[in-house]
Amino acid sequence: MAGVTSIEPFLTVTGRPVSTPLKDVRTISRQMVLHFIENVVPCGTLPGEALDGDVTTVTRVCLELTRSMLDGRDIPGRMERVQAAAADWAREGIPIGTIHDAVHEGFKLGFDLIITNVTNHDYDTVVGVTRRLMDAQNMITSAVSVAYLRELRSVNSEHHTAVHTLTSALLGGQSTSTMARECGIEVADRYHVMALELPPHAEEFDPTVDATVVARRKLRRVQAELADRCAGKVLSLLSVDGGTLLLPTHEFSEAELDELIVRLSAAAQVPVRAVAMSAAPAEIPRAAEEVHELVDIVHRLGGPSKVYRPHELAFEYQLTRPGPARDYLSSVVDSLEDHPELLRTLEVYMSTNMQRSRTARTMFIHTNTVDYRLKRIGQLTGFDLNDVSGLCHLRAALLIRTHRGSGSTPIYPRETSPRAG
Repeated sequence: MAGVTSIEPFLTVTGRPVSTPLKDVRTISRQMVLHFIENVVPCGTLPGEALDGDVTTVTRVCLELTRSMLDGRDIPGRMERVQAAAADWAREGIPIGTIHDAVHEGFKLGFDLIITNVTNHDYDTVVGVTRRLMDAQNMITSAVSVAYLRELRSVNSEHHTAVHTLTSALLGGQSTSTMARECGIEVADRYHVMALELPPHAEEFDPTVDATVVARRKLRRVQAELADRCAGKVLSLLSVDGGTLLLPTHEFSEAELDELIVRLSAAAQVPVRAVAMSAAPAEIPRAAEEVHELVDIVHRLGGPSKVYRPHELAFEYQLTRPGPARDYLSSVVDSLEDHPELLRTLEVYMSTNMQRSRTARTMFIHTNTVDYRLKRIGQLTGFDLNDVSGLCHLRAALLIRTHRGSGSTPIYPRETSPRAG
């Protein structure tokens, strides 16, 4: 017979091939599909054309393949049909567990049919049948898994490319209506435009560990958390250092944004900082530029892990704008450059929310030494730290200095910084 190769001897029961009960593959395949509908959840929810088409066809193909293996024959081309169906089911979103359950149920039914006429004298035959059925099931489930996962990766890659393309278009101010239709992604009326900063993981500084691998694993954990929490509703462009998220405002409340950053911090195992503001699609490029500038300010000033809104950073933002006021304030602490111990004391004093005792403990000095240094700072700068005006001037000067990258200590009070996760 063309295309059929003998691979093992026939197995027989009472003189007939053990595959005889499976001879009417069309009738048995229809019976099996009915069994799947009743017993394999959620097969009953599949559309009729799927059940009458691919599912029944592939069930018949698997029966024919199993019959040939029971008879010691090989029928080429059957496995390609199974793999093609598995790829279609992956694209249609049918769970792979449902497919494996159906295959398992099919083999149980087939086994029951085969052993109907087996007697106590057919032990060797039953062993042979069991082994060949196990081989057939293994071959089919392996083929299904490989084809399904390969197609799933392809689908995910296509979706990722579509998301990347649409997100880039929105951030670039391009027309997105045609692109959205082509990508199959709906463009919302308004988005939370969020700039995200992902600080380095502690292990990225470990010389015995590949920092690139650590950083990529951190990013994958963040992406997995986004996929889990946002269920495909977020548009994102992310790198190991951070990036941009676009979240539809009708899908995510302000409180949910705060919770999201808590979850992302836990997933990344680093204190994630973010700045968010809402914008219509046409306003996204300007909003993205603004929130990224603000998250950079938060980073430089050592702000705690949370979602910031622009109004929370109005003071810091204004201080960092170019102009004579910034230049003047920046020069206020220039007189401390020659006294690094005083400059360090001022930075720690501000970062501990102006608590003398905490400053002393942090610097391992006596509180009297802190008092002496604070007095000297007032004498050298002309601004008394016991005076509200003097305190504001010195704090503003440190904020500008830190933003320029000259400061060594965050200016935000440390006790307000929550632990990541």
